[in-house]
Amino acid sequence: MTTPTAAPDSYYQRTGEHSYKPTAHAQGAWHADEQHFSPLGGLIVHAIDRHRAGRPADGLALARISYDILGLIALEEFEITVETVRPGRTIELVEATVVIGGRAVVRARAWFLAELDTAAVAGTHDAPLPAPEEFEPWTMAGVWGGGYIASIDVRRRETAPGRAAAWLASPVELVAGEPSGPHASFVRLVDTANGIAVRQDPTAWMFPNTDLTIHFHRRPEGLWTGLDTSVSFGPAGHGVTSTVLHDVHGPLGRAEQILTVRPMPSAGRAA
Repeated sequence: MTTPTAAPDSYYQRTGEHSYKPTAHAQGAWHADEQHFSPLGGLIVHAIDRHRAGRPADGLALARISYDILGLIALEEFEITVETVRPGRTIELVEATVVIGGRAVVRARAWFLAELDTAAVAGTHDAPLPAPEEFEPWTMAGVWGGGYIASIDVRRRETAPGRAAAWLASPVELVAGEPSGPHASFVRLVDTANGIAVRQDPTAWMFPNTDLTIHFHRRPEGLWTGLDTSVSFGPAGHGVTSTVLHDVHGPLGRAEQILTVRPMPSAGRAA
């Protein structure tokens, strides 16, 4: 395993035009030698933004991104390739692939849609969360380990096992020396949802997600990512983590994660 760099201010360092090395801040919660998916999800959006940056302003905005996690994501140097699958003036589809050691570990697809003035009909039935300062600080590292968990500021309210709301922020930049856009900065914290509303003790049960799908109905703003999360476990080893996404101005979209639920093995690692 490649030892991650201990750079204090970023989750990743660029090593080439399309390659990156994780720092200790990107370390996962389930295993010490893998990456947490949350900052990697944000980095993929950052890579897609760079891919699209060469064109004139086109009036398109990210409306959905879906990630398939194809296996353990080692805490090692990797490459992200991006291609436009379906170009268009009002609708565009972009695909990104993360490769470690010649093996694809994540595939993502992002839909960009034209922005129009629909303020006259805007609305949602999702209620806004109270402001971050109205939530109590939560030491997430008391439940989960890893460098990523240690890097984030969490304010949380839990109402029942598997049901919680939280505000998250991080002083750690995504890529050393590179500004990231509002979607990338927001998305880098979204995958944390599966850990803020714990239904069962993670020392007794495993429930990692094998995907993440995010829908936006407006652009995120500000430094805080708000998660209003419910976790459901079924009777046959499957689960779903469902989240209404917020910034300080109110609800802005949703996220869904499918879970593989299984007893924690006494030794070794799960596939």
